[in-house]
Amino acid sequence: MEIKVSVKQLGRKHPVLSEHILDITHQENTISLKNLLQRIVEQQVEAFNSKSFELEDKDITKTPQENYLNILTDTGKSGFGSIYNEKKADPEKAKVNVLQAYEDGLFAVFYNDEQLESLTQTIDLSLKYPFTFIRLTFLAGSYW
Repeated sequence: MEIKVSVKQLGRKHPVLSEHILDITHQENTISLKNLLQRIVEQQVEAFNSKSFELEDKDITKTPQENYLNILTDTGKSGFGSIYNEKKADPEKAKVNVLQAYEDGLFAVFYNDEQLESLTQTIDLSLKYPFTFIRLTFLAGSYW
């Protein structure tokens, strides 16, 4: 099933990832938030693990496109598509991590501008609204 996903960060004008379509392995029209997060992680880990890594002697310069440069400078992270770590991601560990990150409040999930507040909350995928993931950051400074 295809779902539309956009990723945003508070305080940024442009989304980190806007209107990206993910193909998850789910056939029913309803799904719990917990199951949805796990399906998205499965898809992303599979995509990451299928990418090939490049050793330094085989490195090829990959220049980002002009419109991508603004996103790189806004997020403070430059990535040019190369993976230098040969270690594959563990899907089971990634599923545990995403659930822990959600419970710890590191990101929020919205479906049609409505915040999903519980991992057991049921989502009707037949409506085909886009999902929005907002990365939340802690304020720097003292406790008082």
